[in-house]
Amino acid sequence: MRIVFAGTPEFSVPCLEACRASGAEVVAVYTQPDRPAGRGRKLTPSPVKQAALAANIPVEQPESLKTVEARNTLEAYRPDLMVVVAYGLILSRKVLAIPRLGCWNVHASLLPRWRGAAPIQRAILAGDAESGVDLMQMEAGLDTGPVLLERRTVITREDTGGTLHDRLSVLGADVLAEGLRRTLAGEMLHATTQSDDGVVYAHKLEKTEARLDFSKPAIALEHQVRAFDPWPVAEGDIAGENVRIWAARAIDQSHDATPGQVIGAQRDGIDIACGEGVLRVAALQRAGGKRISAVDYLNARPELRQAR
Repeated sequence: MRIVFAGTPEFSVPCLEACRASGAEVVAVYTQPDRPAGRGRKLTPSPVKQAALAANIPVEQPESLKTVEARNTLEAYRPDLMVVVAYGLILSRKVLAIPRLGCWNVHASLLPRWRGAAPIQRAILAGDAESGVDLMQMEAGLDTGPVLLERRTVITREDTGGTLHDRLSVLGADVLAEGLRRTLAGEMLHATTQSDDGVVYAHKLEKTEARLDFSKPAIALEHQVRAFDPWPVAEGDIAGENVRIWAARAIDQSHDATPGQVIGAQRDGIDIACGEGVLRVAALQRAGGKRISAVDYLNARPELRQAR
């Protein structure tokens, strides 16, 4: 089997490795063009490109797949299957029709919930009890294709956008490896059409969403803090100082304080009144500083220890 792999971020790399380990031949890797990164804004290859070059796999980086030239280039690789994992470009019907077996997509949600760009963070933000990865046969619609295989995982209160991302990346490679193994053995995978009920779209994250509104319930703010770690990172005011908030836990505690008011400070966190309950901030970051614990922050602002 000849596979063309299309992916860009770190999330996609384990799936590329699963393709290489399957016994199929990865004849080309498609990834986004190099982008400026870091303080120097130097052009930087994507994680998938770096992995492909290390494995001596040809790399293609078209700005678009809409041109005849781009489609001709893809056709020249004579792919039996195209595997797409967080590639970043929309595939037209003409592109989807090029591989003999069509195109597979590894998507980080339990479809049809959280179709779209940011399913991992949106699941945490919504307080979902579980997430997972679906291996999907691609159609022209946005994440609308039938599901071939699925893996599920519980979302715990310790999960952040980062930890869930890493776990789903591994699960994605696992479900893809199973799909390839069974297909290479001559099995035709059963495709389950997605339900029209429960469709929710995971819109792209915006930095403006990071601001905490303490008039909301504390549990909603806890979800926000966890979902936005490691990006864009939640932020809010603590006694007049704007800080980034890296870790926080909702406390079911009644109070009559104004939302946003510091009502307690101890070794395990700084308690901030919310519309419902209390948000206990455990790790934060001052402007120009690094991530620190609540204890270190209180050492710099001892007046907060007397907060009531």
